[in-house]
Amino acid sequence: MSFVRPISPRPLKSANSALGAYVCWSRMQSEAGQSLDAIIDRKERERQAGQGLFLWGVGNAPATAIRKLALMGIPIPIVFSTMKSKPKAVDMAPSRTVVWRRYVDENGIERLLPKSALVTSRGESAKGAKKRHYALMCYSDTPLRLIRGVPFDPGAFRNVSGVGAPIGASQVTALLRQVAEPNQSPAYEANVVAWLTGGYWVRLSDPRELDSKAIANIASFNGSTDEWLELVSRVRGSTTRTVRRKAEALLL
Repeated sequence: MSFVRPISPRPLKSANSALGAYVCWSRMQSEAGQSLDAIIDRKERERQAGQGLFLWGVGNAPATAIRKLALMGIPIPIVFSTMKSKPKAVDMAPSRTVVWRRYVDENGIERLLPKSALVTSRGESAKGAKKRHYALMCYSDTPLRLIRGVPFDPGAFRNVSGVGAPIGASQVTALLRQVAEPNQSPAYEANVVAWLTGGYWVRLSDPRELDSKAIANIASFNGSTDEWLELVSRVRGSTTRTVRRKAEALLL
């Protein structure tokens, strides 16, 4: 399966697209015990090792239109903006941390994550052990870094799914369509910009709990691309699950 798209995001004066265009927007903050700066640094190492591909973990399920758009290969930019609120204590210091090892692609097939991808999350939810998590499959041919001064106005967009409602306060990640001209002084910025690729926004599966040594090794990593791939392999460990070819239920 090929993930990389021949699209190169250029430096933007504004991250708002043309009327009617799609954009995926996600608000980012500290998670799984790592600061936002540390997460972006880790995603950059992943991007380098994956020849532009990196996966960004998110907590909410994909919009219903995502599968169709991924199958059609419609180019969709992904805009990451820093959250305005402070990270929750449970995200800064989770009692358990897991690494995810598989995902369900746009054809409903459960696959191993790319060997360069390292997606972690807190391991508990309000109902006990965390069993569901998702990821944006992203591509960038330029290094990932926090950009300042590029405005993004979520008020100019509406959700693609449902009746096209405005973005909800609890929506961390959303597939949007632009419906109005943007405010020139919005509350948010486009702090990281890339493109969706592969399955675009996928369901993750096969979590493995990490011990304190593995968590420390991820946090302190400062090696080469080959060493990154070795680290990912060790952290994820072996998995003997059989590929599931009709896994549509995992998308829900």
